[in-house]
Amino acid sequence: MKFNLLGGFAAGLFIATSISGAVYFSSKNEAANTPAKVVKTQTKTSGLPSEEEMKNKLVSAGYIVQTKAEYDKNIADAKAQTQKNTSSKNNDSKIVYRAVVNVSKGMTSIDVGKQLVKAKLIKNAFKFSKIVEKKGVENHLRPGSYAVDSSMNYDQLIAAIFK
Repeated sequence: MKFNLLGGFAAGLFIATSISGAVYFSSKNEAANTPAKVVKTQTKTSGLPSEEEMKNKLVSAGYIVQTKAEYDKNIADAKAQTQKNTSSKNNDSKIVYRAVVNVSKGMTSIDVGKQLVKAKLIKNAFKFSKIVEKKGVENHLRPGSYAVDSSMNYDQLIAAIFK
């Protein structure tokens, strides 16, 4: 005789649920029968530290304790200082990205170009590959690590990476 596995599992769940329900409903629920207790709030005289004692304990533990007004003032001062610093800098300065390009065996010029795009050194990997092919150095790519930065033009990048 073949035993239905899913039917046996369902029957087991039904029996377990029935037993659990019978035990739950047949036992007395003590929490429901007891009246709710009124909890009194503690006063300052009940042993809680005062505000000054709490502040001193936190400061001695290395925390900085300040009021909301002090915090807001510090944030406003920091934002003003940041805006002052950014406005005083020369906006003509260009961000230079530096990267180490790792060339492994079997890579092509387009693979190197994709790495340079990810490093934000160039904008178009296909254009880089075409310039490499135009110079005829695509077969001079050797495995290794090469340090390059975004201030380099295409010719300097090619000279640094391709031997």
